[in-house]
Amino acid sequence: MTSSRMMASLLVLVLATALAGCQEKRDPGFQGWVEADMIFVSPDESGRVTKLNVHEGDEVKPGDLLYTVDDDLQKADLNQNSATLANAQQTYDRAVSLRGTGAGTQANLDSAVSALRVAEARVNTSQTRLDRRKGLAPIAGTIQQIYFREGEMVQAQRPVLSIMPPGNMKLRFFVPETELPKLALGDEVRVTCDNCAADLTAKIYFIATTAEYTPPVIYSLDERNKLVYLIQARPSRPDVLRVGQPISVYPNAKTPMVDRR
Repeated sequence: MTSSRMMASLLVLVLATALAGCQEKRDPGFQGWVEADMIFVSPDESGRVTKLNVHEGDEVKPGDLLYTVDDDLQKADLNQNSATLANAQQTYDRAVSLRGTGAGTQANLDSAVSALRVAEARVNTSQTRLDRRKGLAPIAGTIQQIYFREGEMVQAQRPVLSIMPPGNMKLRFFVPETELPKLALGDEVRVTCDNCAADLTAKIYFIATTAEYTPPVIYSLDERNKLVYLIQARPSRPDVLRVGQPISVYPNAKTPMVDRR
């Protein structure tokens, strides 16, 4: 082989190697983002927020007082039903006494017992309504967002704030149909993102059975026109991720190449 042919062969080999390296360097992984299933805390009845005990970003644990809503109506209802209960108790005591002496009838006693039970139930209901004017944390997590401040009116079932439990953080990413056989439920995947730690992983817990042509959010224009499937995974370190953060996901056997130039 002549020197010119050898040089040409070496050049082809170098170009092929460089091209393969460039293709690997450009591998974006499976594109996606960070989401979380929020816990929304709301009052059972409408009212005005009188006290807000937390700020966005605060850590809370179950039972912590988050906010209070004005309770004048609930207190009035409890007082009224408590008075009715007191009267029902007197009526019952009188009916028992009369029945014991033979002056009262069983029908009167039965009626007094029924009225007493109804009055007790109404007091318990009123007390529950009053207690629920205090918004308590149902779970441990971080206050993600506050929707109503002190002095603002909040409607029944409208959340005053939301809590993000660490275990509710999830990664949503999309995989082309041709790559789907490489992933399965329970698989561990590698996760990368801007300024993130190098050892992030996640475990797949959901794979969609229906394909999508255009995901609702995607961070790579090259992926937009492909047939893709939604996959969701739980991150091993949710504390280092932020909701809405774009990520790249790689199967364990497929790690992103680092540009060493």
